[in-house]
Amino acid sequence: MARAASASAAYVLHRYDWSETSLILDLFTRDQGRLTVVAKGAKRPYSQLRPALLPFQRLHVAVSRPSRDETADIVTLRSAEWAGGGPMLGGAALFSGFYLNELLMKLLARNDPHALLFDAYAATMPALAAADDTLTPAALRAFELVLLREIGLLPQLDQFTATLRPVDARDACLLRPEIGIVEAGPVDAALSGALLQRLQQALDDGAMPVLQATCAEGAGALKTALRALLHYHLGTTRLRTREVMRDAQQQLLDLPRTGPRPDTP
Repeated sequence: MARAASASAAYVLHRYDWSETSLILDLFTRDQGRLTVVAKGAKRPYSQLRPALLPFQRLHVAVSRPSRDETADIVTLRSAEWAGGGPMLGGAALFSGFYLNELLMKLLARNDPHALLFDAYAATMPALAAADDTLTPAALRAFELVLLREIGLLPQLDQFTATLRPVDARDACLLRPEIGIVEAGPVDAALSGALLQRLQQALDDGAMPVLQATCAEGAGALKTALRALLHYHLGTTRLRTREVMRDAQQQLLDLPRTGPRPDTP
């Protein structure tokens, strides 16, 4: 016997073959956090689950746990329906989407809900689909900030971490992974105090479009700072998505250039 299925909004983060007919899925759900589910029969040609289980598309899912094991790590996917959304990601946007999924897989514990992070992920998808050279990296930085804040790894951006002194708009600052916000030296690629103030305000307000627009202002230095912070907490500088993207870019180097080459996330 299984408990009654519980419904939630969800995205597919990753999928694995489990048998000739079934799949194991990592889902990011709004109400239950990251779940590992078995989708029985999902690979069969006439399965009702098969057409819905696509990455980067919002779903309504229902899952259930065996009544004999309330702590089971893997639950059963009972239903999945497409809940609407933007176009499928393609090209460089596809790599960016998988980069976000890899961060969630590596940094989120199972069964730990983060509704605000889920909403930020949903708000990031249209920005990635737009394939805009300014909006896409800004949207990635904004999501990284929300992710780090939601899991307790982002320091307060508008104050110096060690002294708790408020950051002044004229200050030149660094975000050091092991320390937090510190004053920048004369040769450092600094973040302005004004930018940090606006980023913190946008985070506090939960205003994703404002946060994305603010991230666009400090593009280079912010990317460097957040990448270092993520690597510090991941314990590695190796992310599978970045490696695959670099390999793809290398293969394109000898081809005629018909447009801007994508940057790594």
